[in-house]
Amino acid sequence: MSDPDPNEVHDWSGPVEGIGDDQPSVAVEPVDGGSRPRIAVAEALRNNWFEIWYQPKIDLKRKCLAGAEALARIRHPQFGVLPPGSFLPDVDENSIAELAQQALVATLCDWEMFDQAGFNLHLAINVPAGVLFKLPLQQLVAEYRPKSAQWPGLILEATEDQIVRDAALAQEMANQLRVSGLSIAIDGFGAGYTSFSALRDLPFAELKIDHSFVTGCATDVANAAICQTAIDLAHRFGAAAVADGVEAAADLQALMVMGCDFGQGSVIAPAMAKDRFLALLKQRTNMSRPRPASPKDTMAVSPKAAGRVA
Repeated sequence: MSDPDPNEVHDWSGPVEGIGDDQPSVAVEPVDGGSRPRIAVAEALRNNWFEIWYQPKIDLKRKCLAGAEALARIRHPQFGVLPPGSFLPDVDENSIAELAQQALVATLCDWEMFDQAGFNLHLAINVPAGVLFKLPLQQLVAEYRPKSAQWPGLILEATEDQIVRDAALAQEMANQLRVSGLSIAIDGFGAGYTSFSALRDLPFAELKIDHSFVTGCATDVANAAICQTAIDLAHRFGAAAVADGVEAAADLQALMVMGCDFGQGSVIAPAMAKDRFLALLKQRTNMSRPRPASPKDTMAVSPKAAGRVA
């Protein structure tokens, strides 16, 4: 049997077929009478408790895997696997910068592992804008970026309010990063207060619609209107529209009708440990369909996008 070709397609065989049904639940033991355990990021970093988990991102038009978002988790020796709510609130700036750097390097290295297994994935990672401006990103990418010519780049997600605070600096940063294969996504769009004029000047490859508007968009007229507006805006700016936090099949279907490009959420698949994600990819590999377009490919169709991040 020949090795898998990283340029071939890996079909998801339909995004609402219970992909995550056999995903084991994350065990978090409560402490202090049932309250969620709180772990210091600095302590977790010292003890190497951090892991990167991946949540699949699906191409809603082709119904196939487009990539995944890298998410931080702590595997505590006593409390099990902990979500960000157990360690990110009130974290100091130095610790969050160290965590972001470690997560960035781990994600770049993981791409090579996926690539060697035959999966060319477009990965994304959330990085606070304040940290984004301070990390030596170009130096880190130069040292750790995959050597494969097939590497599609890495998307850095930051919330719109974080980027709007200094749109000029964000634009300058994005222009510098594009040569290293990094692009920026505006995360949680709609939850902040971005004006159209600010959006016009912001450099982005993806517009991620906040989950508060995605939820119920199949039946809530206001949420549907906001989602449709966000999708249309993304396309007008030459970017991809991504629905975040899709939890219901009806909402997923509504987003497909609206023309949303990509989706992620529990109805598609939950976040999962790296090994589990790789095993799931292998189970669902199908080499027969055309390869899905990546967010990078989506941007290439717009002359304006060509001047933004790639």
